[in-house]
Amino acid sequence: MKKRLIIDMDDVLADTGAKILRIFNERNNQNLTKDFFEDKDFYSYVRQSHFDSYRNELFEPGFFSDLESFPDSVEVVKALHEKYEVFVVSAATEFPNSLTEKVRWLERHFPFISWRNMVFCGDKSIVHGDIMIDDHARNFDKFEGEKLLFHSMHNTQVEGYRRVRDWKEIYEILYTGGDINK
Repeated sequence: MKKRLIIDMDDVLADTGAKILRIFNERNNQNLTKDFFEDKDFYSYVRQSHFDSYRNELFEPGFFSDLESFPDSVEVVKALHEKYEVFVVSAATEFPNSLTEKVRWLERHFPFISWRNMVFCGDKSIVHGDIMIDDHARNFDKFEGEKLLFHSMHNTQVEGYRRVRDWKEIYEILYTGGDINK
């Protein structure tokens, strides 16, 4: 029986952070890059600086439809799909407009993932599996399997989890047999 692999969508498969940062920069006449947040907490910086928020854009129709996929994500997930029972799980119900957009996005970028393996929820504590890849550590709180924290500008200060920086690293760990507990 294949192990169950749970993969988050936003900031793991889809580069949501790039679009958020672009909107943030446009609204606040800034030119920040993701690297700027390597030594600081993104959310604290945005709040403390009293910048105009990007958050309302997340509720607008179309926000999730044109996101870029992360480099190598399609090829690696396709390979992992052969070895694991892959589910894409997204806490999407907070943004109701995103549901259809996320399904269409997955169909376009990851056509080999069945609609049966797409899970849209509000709280990932309902999800069970062997391995979870996510960018938000809060989603690991009740997850009993192995946890891989996908590096993102908003989680640079999070510790206590195995951090992965890209899909080539995930391939090395999950496909070629690297030590997941390393």
